[in-house]
Amino acid sequence: MKIKDLRDGTKRVDIEAKIIEKTGPREVLSRYKDVVLRVANATISDETGTIKLTLWNDQIDQVKVNDTIKIENGYVTSFRGEIQLNIGRYGKLSIVQ
Repeated sequence: MKIKDLRDGTKRVDIEAKIIEKTGPREVLSRYKDVVLRVANATISDETGTIKLTLWNDQIDQVKVNDTIKIENGYVTSFRGEIQLNIGRYGKLSIVQ
């Protein structure tokens, strides 16, 4: 799958892309429990375009700018009018060597 093919609501996304930008983590309160979570955004790119990727907790430290990553079983949502890729509980993030 390529970034240009991603639409709001797309599920079971398997994609390889390069991280071109990454924000610093910020802390948010979980909506389900009184737990503080860390969240950051990365911009990923392939030859067809770019999309924002949401990273949570350990995922933030797992990747850095210029890494090529593989996402399996991700999904796309829209947040504040912008589509973004999420890994979610059932997805997998790995670094491509």
